[in-house]
Amino acid sequence: MGKDSDYTSYSGHYLIATPAMGDPRFRQTVIFLCAHDASGAMGLIINRGKQDLVISDLLDHVGVSGDVRVADAPVLDGGPVDIDRGFVLHSADWFREDSSMKVSDTLSLTSTKDVLEALVTESAPEKAMLAVGYAGWGPGQLEAEIADNAWLVVGGDETLVFADDLDGKWAQALARMGISPEQLSAFGGSA
Repeated sequence: MGKDSDYTSYSGHYLIATPAMGDPRFRQTVIFLCAHDASGAMGLIINRGKQDLVISDLLDHVGVSGDVRVADAPVLDGGPVDIDRGFVLHSADWFREDSSMKVSDTLSLTSTKDVLEALVTESAPEKAMLAVGYAGWGPGQLEAEIADNAWLVVGGDETLVFADDLDGKWAQALARMGISPEQLSAFGGSA
């Protein structure tokens, strides 16, 4: 965290792209923020699949064999940064001091091969989602985008992270704020 005690961290929150989002790579995305402090932010897009791949396909590709012990969910297109690297957002029941980052009381993030190998063992985390690439922001960048109405921020539990309906996550995230997609587009672009 930053030194300023007034600093608001959105770690563990969802970012919902609004019609004011100018970058087409983020149109109608929902991002789960894994880290956010004065030095910047990092999150994973949770509502875009990567070419019809599921976790077991990617594990085969990186040489991990065995039956996947978590839901064989779609591999997500986590964002435009580090697009050749995998990031596993998983339940906190699996954690490695040297490679996992605590995101919340219930979630951790790991980007090393040991978590991929764990997905086919009895010690697999109860829940896991795999993304390739991530979304990142430099110091103050995310705060400026939020101030420009490009993102809505909503808290909540991790159920949306692990939900199966990728196409419906944007509307579901908006519903957490009591907003329908139609209402959002009605005021899109207004300050």
